[in-house]
Amino acid sequence: MPHSQTSAPRDSRVGVRLARGASPWLLPTVATAAISLARARRSGRWATAAVPATALAAGMLWFFRDPEREIAQGRVISPADGVVQSIMPWKDGRTRVAIFMSPLNVHVNRAPLAGTVTSVEHIPGGFVPAFNKESENNERVVWHFDTEIGDVEMVQIAGAVARRIVPYVPQGTKVEQGERIGLIRFGSRVDVYLPEGIEADVEVGQVTTAGVTRLDRD
Repeated sequence: MPHSQTSAPRDSRVGVRLARGASPWLLPTVATAAISLARARRSGRWATAAVPATALAAGMLWFFRDPEREIAQGRVISPADGVVQSIMPWKDGRTRVAIFMSPLNVHVNRAPLAGTVTSVEHIPGGFVPAFNKESENNERVVWHFDTEIGDVEMVQIAGAVARRIVPYVPQGTKVEQGERIGLIRFGSRVDVYLPEGIEADVEVGQVTTAGVTRLDRD
């Protein structure tokens, strides 16, 4: 069974900010809500519009939250908030841990290990729901990290609604474990490939917290 201290969906937050890359979605909705509320006192139509506009703006603010985290200790930590969707052995000896992110999760992804980003590759594809097996062919960004345990691959996969992945750091960047590296807008999935010889210490259905939940076993 996974260790209890790594399975709790805690934020360990000391502050919350908004995610980089949120502006194209956030600014128009917040501006619309502000205008609707300002004019609602003088017009019934604006008062009617103010309710859904304000609700949408509040939803956007919640979705694009980016809480601070106390980064946990461990060789490989979760890059994403979500639920472990599958754990699969790969033909080359690696183990793929797939984490499904619902629209309610924080969508800022973090580096699973410290190391150097050796590649960031954008691959065009479809937009089927991220929980669907066919989502492996979706729009995605493939990351490779040169780390103390070798090459580690991470894949950000867009979902049916998430049609934009925003990398924060380019190839060649040295990152710390738990450092913010990118954003996926709306429902999506993140896969981590544990190198050969490293076993997963999470189970299907377990809740993960980016920067907090350890994925591997000692």
